[in-house]
Order: sequence, then C-alpha cells, then structure tokens
Amino acid sequence: MDANDDPPSVSSLLLSLTSDSDPTQKLAVFRLQTLLHDPSFADAFLQAQGARALRACILDSQGNTLAYALGSLNALLELGVGWEAVDSNVIGRAVELAAGGGGLVNIVRNALTLLVLVVSRVPDEDEGEERVYETAATAATGFRAIKPALDAHPEFLKSLVGRLSASDHTLCANALQLVNALMRDAVLYGGESEWPKFIKRLQDLGVIGGVGMLMRGEAAGDSSSPLAGAILEFQGLTKVLLRKWRSVGVSPEVVEHKRALKTVHLLSRPERFAAPAERPQGEEGANGDEPPAVPRKNSRKQHHPSKWRRLGFETESPFWEFDETGYLGIMDLVDYARRNESAYHRLFLEQAAQPVEQRCPLARASLGVTLVLYEHFEIDETADVENFFSSGPGGGHARGVSGGAVVGRALKPLLLQWGRLHTAALNAFLRLWKLSGAEAEDFYRIEELVRIIVERIIGGADRKTEVGKIEEEFRTVSLETARAWQMEGLEEVYQDAWGLHLEAVREQLYHESLQFMREQRIRCLLEGSWFPTTISPPTQNGVDAGAVQPPSSTYRFVRLHPNRRRLHYSDFASPTSTDPSQYPEIDSLARTLDLGAITSVDSNVSASDTPPAPSHTLARNPPSSDTLTRIPSKPAPPSTSTTLTILGSLSPAAPESTLLTLHPQTTDLASEWLDGLLLLLDQQPITKATTETIDMMVSWGVRLRMLNLRWEDVDWSSLEKRVRGEGDGEREVPDREGLDDEFWYA
Repeated sequence: MDANDDPPSVSSLLLSLTSDSDPTQKLAVFRLQTLLHDPSFADAFLQAQGARALRACILDSQGNTLAYALGSLNALLELGVGWEAVDSNVIGRAVELAAGGGGLVNIVRNALTLLVLVVSRVPDEDEGEERVYETAATAATGFRAIKPALDAHPEFLKSLVGRLSASDHTLCANALQLVNALMRDAVLYGGESEWPKFIKRLQDLGVIGGVGMLMRGEAAGDSSSPLAGAILEFQGLTKVLLRKWRSVGVSPEVVEHKRALKTVHLLSRPERFAAPAERPQGEEGANGDEPPAVPRKNSRKQHHPSKWRRLGFETESPFWEFDETGYLGIMDLVDYARRNESAYHRLFLEQAAQPVEQRCPLARASLGVTLVLYEHFEIDETADVENFFSSGPGGGHARGVSGGAVVGRALKPLLLQWGRLHTAALNAFLRLWKLSGAEAEDFYRIEELVRIIVERIIGGADRKTEVGKIEEEFRTVSLETARAWQMEGLEEVYQDAWGLHLEAVREQLYHESLQFMREQRIRCLLEGSWFPTTISPPTQNGVDAGAVQPPSSTYRFVRLHPNRRRLHYSDFASPTSTDPSQYPEIDSLARTLDLGAITSVDSNVSASDTPPAPSHTLARNPPSSDTLTRIPSKPAPPSTSTTLTILGSLSPAAPESTLLTLHPQTTDLASEWLDGLLLLLDQQPITKATTETIDMMVSWGVRLRMLNLRWEDVDWSSLEKRVRGEGDGEREVPDREGLDDEFWYA
C-alpha cells in the first residue's frame, strides 16, 4: 500500500490495521487520521467493526504507530462517534502515556487530546444502547471517567502542569486544554465541596505560574495558534471561578467559613489585646509594661469586647458584612493575613495606641479592595457557568477572536495574580490612610483613591508587565499623584458630560484672560520703567577685559503715551526716583518712537522662559500686521543680560534698523515689556510668566463655572450610548445576522 495511491477501501484498511507487520499497520493508521475526518467514511469504518481493531492497535502498538492510532481515534471522537472504542483500558493507556516523562511528543499530544475529548464529553440521551463496549468507565463522563486511571497514576496532575512550560507550543496547548476541561467539569459537576479542593490542588502545583508565563509569551499573541484559544478559555475560567466564589454566601453554620474567620482573628495575636479588666491583678511587669502573652485557663471565654471591630469590622457579628463579596471576600482577607502575618499583627499594635476614629478598618478595606478588583476586571460580565461552557472545549472566550493585536489586548495575565494584587492594593489603602490623616468618615474617599490607582496602574499595564513591577508602583505611588489622577478622571467625566459647553467656556475665559493680561501689561508700559543703557563687560580673573570708559548717561526711562501710539524716552545719569509716583512725566521725555514704525521685536529671552510651542500659541489669533517676534534658537549665555531690540524703519523706503534697545534687569520686567509690546502690536504673548498666568485664570475660571453644574441635568443614557459609539453621527455597529461564529468586530 502506497501513501500516494487513491483512497483505499475500508476493508483493505482494516486488513492492514490487523496485520502483524508493523510498517503495514503504521501506514494504515497514518492514512486513517485523514480519512476519518470524513463522516461518511467514518460511518463505513464503524459499521465494519473498525473501532475494535483501532482499540486493539492503541493497546498493543508503540512509537509512531501508537501516535497515529490515537490520532485516528481522536478524529472519530471529534465527530461524536466511535465512543465504543473508549473503555477503561484505553483511558488508562492514555493517562499512562500523558503522565510518562519519555516517549514521542506526538504520542503525548494525541493522548492529551483524547483525554480532553473524554473529559469534555456530553453523551446523548439515546446513545447508551448503541455502544458495543459499554463499561462503567465509558458510562461515566468528565473527571469521573478518568478518575480510576488518575488514582493509578498520582503523578499525572503534576506532570500535566509541568507540560505547560514545554518548548512545543502544540503540546502546551493540549495540556492546557486538558487543564481547562478538568476545571470545567469540576465546576459544573464536582459539587460545592469538591471543586474548590480540586482548584486548590491545581494552584498548589503551579498552574497559575505556568499559564501566566504562556500569557506573556510570543505564542499567546498568535491568533492562529490553538494555544491562544486555550489561554483565553483559562482566563475565562478564572473569571467564572471568581464569580462563583463571590456567589457563595458566608454563613456561621459552615465550618469552613467559621474556621476562616477564626484564622483572621488568631493571626492578629489577640492575646496581646486582652481587655484591662480581664488581666489578673499583679501581672504588670516591673516597669509597669504589659507582661508577655501567656495562655491562661478558660481564656477562650474571655474575649475582648471589640473582638471583631478591632479587626476592622463594623459590628461584632461580621458574617453579614460579607454579603457583597461572598466567600471571595473572606478568602482575600485570610490570604492577606497569611501573606503579611508580621505586618498584619504590627498594624493592630500601632492602632491600639490611636484614637478609634483614626484607625483604618482593615477588614472593611480588604472587602472594598476585593470589590474594586472585581469591578476592574469586569468579572460580572462573564457569562454564567452553564452558558460559558455550552460550546464545549474552547468555551465562549476562545471563539470569535481574531488578530494578534486583539488577542494580546484580551489577555490579562495580572488577573491570575489576584492575591498579590489584592495585597498590593490593600497595602496602598493603608498607606494612603496614614498619609492623609484620614478618619472613619473618610473611608469611602480613600476607597475611591484606591479605585483610581487600580485603574491607572493595573489598567495601564500590558500583558508582558510583571506583577512585581505592579507591586512596586503600588508601593511608591504618592497621595499627591493619586489625587492628581483623581482630578484628571473628574475632568474626563465632566468632559464627557459637558464637553461642548466646557470648550465654549474655556474659549470665552481664554479671551477674557488674554484681554485682562493685555491691559495689565500695557498699564506697566504706561507707568514706565528704568533700563540701563550700558552693560558691564565680563571680567577675566577679576580684571576688566577692556578699559573703555562708560558714557555719562547710563540709564534710560521709557514710558508709553496715554494714547498708546508712541513710546517716550530719555537718557539719565541715574534714576531720578524708584517711586512710580515720582517717575518723569511724559512732557519731560525728549525722544519719541511711533509704534507704527516698529516691524519686529528681537529678544534673547531664553527658551525656558517661553512656552513649549510658541507657534501654536500664535496660531490661536494670528497677528493682524506683518510684525514679528524673533526668539533666538539658543538661550543667551549666563553672562549676558536680557535684551529687547525694537526694529523698524522710520520711512517706507528706509531699510529695517534698530530703533530702540532695552535691557530689563529682571525676568518680570522683561515679561512685562516684551509681552506688553507684542500685545500692543496685536500679537500673542510668548513669555512663560504671562502664558502661565493666563492658563491659571482659565483653569480656575472653568472650575468655578463647574460648581454650578448639576449631575441630575445630565442625560446619562445618551452619554452612555455616545461613549459606546451609538450616538448621533457615529458609525452604526453591524449586527451578526447571517454570520458564523468566527466573525469578530470591534
């Protein structure tokens, strides 16, 4: 038989399949792998009792023949037929092959795929009577079907989790698919007491670390890889588990719940906080300090009157406080106490010396952080357990996702580090409480700050971000940064609700502020200022570089005429007065300069004193004339003072020349005169002092106007539609009518 021949008949394949020749048998099962994907050929193969021969080949063969035989059986099972070939012996063989450390990779791949199909099987109601080899093993489904084989190979689960770090991506995908199938079956059919134990066992074996490593790898971004689908399903399973844990109510009647609360209590070392009245007389130390904690008889009956309130609960009956978080809340609280046992105990020691109203309620804070993370990862948007698993292996999250970038954005490796994120966020809560000097009534304010920090730090991380980096950011974020983020978020909310109105308000306030600064700067020019007319030359080694004698007139007074059309100035030997009321009058200033003759103002104002993008500032209101402001590309050297050079021509035919030079001695004076001249010439101000003042007035003006806004005036339904892209003017979102499950759109 040649692999390149025409498709063989079923009878010839069965003859080769039962041959004693290994090459003949190998070629037969090799061809079967492809042929059995055809439903009509599969039916003919089963009618000819091919399942019996295929089962025997799986149990007796080795090497590639075994790999091809497993692949052929998988092809049948994927069509929903051939289950008569799957009995306890075949399942045991597959578990043995999957658990073994050696063997060919393709054997392990196909063995894992077979187990996935077995665990994921949902039998038809009328299927039982048609089975040829119906046994107890095949009658059972899910985890129960392979449990006897797992009992015989206790190392199987450890080996399965270990294969998540294999270099072969297909093998990783098959192993993760089996992990998903086992978790899925445990959640659906394991019972309320069994599935948490199984999930805990997988976590203890390191499944979280293995899948997290796969999520951050390059293969996870390949939408064509089966690994991406398996990872997305595991992520969806994690959300289902979190939702299921939250749905479990905490009750004092459940022993496990009582034990968890007792753990939280005992880890706080309550013997150090016994009420004063409970201590027998004479137990104080030599210096009046507290004696070491020594267990006493009947100590269990002598509880602190604030046993649970001391831990941060609102009352002495804490079970009802888990109504919102369910068992997930108590899990997180216990996990935090165990992860940070010494810090947990030290916190209560510190709080014992504080007034009650200044103590951070740790238990309430923990529950609040749990809800913050729950909402951030949108756990409630996950489908119900039954609906999530209704499509079988792959789940709802693995379908309809295409494109590497889309898959990369969908993956959230940090979700798998729930416990560490909860610890980091709760520590940030405690730190912000202390830094802000918060009291009991400030609880929800701090909780809102933590919510914002979670959104910024966790929400801004990509799939390759390590959880250690996230923890470090939580440790170092400052109260000022958190509040700045809060204001930015508030501005975004206002922008969404009143964006168009706020833009109009800002534009109006900008023009008003600009007009205000124009008038202020021009008033400075109307008042006049003194400027030195000569600059002391730089010295070298304490000796003047030149011996030029300065002129007798060393100061110039410049003042704008009240009609705002001319500059008047004269030179003086020294300032006549530093009192503005004693400045020289306009009539005493002999020289004048008509503003109409000015063509440009040249300045050596350094770049640090100008806005980052002066061209953008000028673009707001282009000058009405050809007057230009020249700013050098390089700042002036330190030894050179600020210089304003007014250029122009006194007649239309005359070339441009220097009309007046000023040397302001301070930054404020330079800002007043440079921007004052520009505003007189209908240009925009350019110095940092002026532009920052304008921006400050606009910002505060907008905030004052926002105090008059009322949230009840917002049409939140229209706003939500607009945010989702469903408002007027937005592109219509296409429906899915006539499309298959592989279609995806954003």
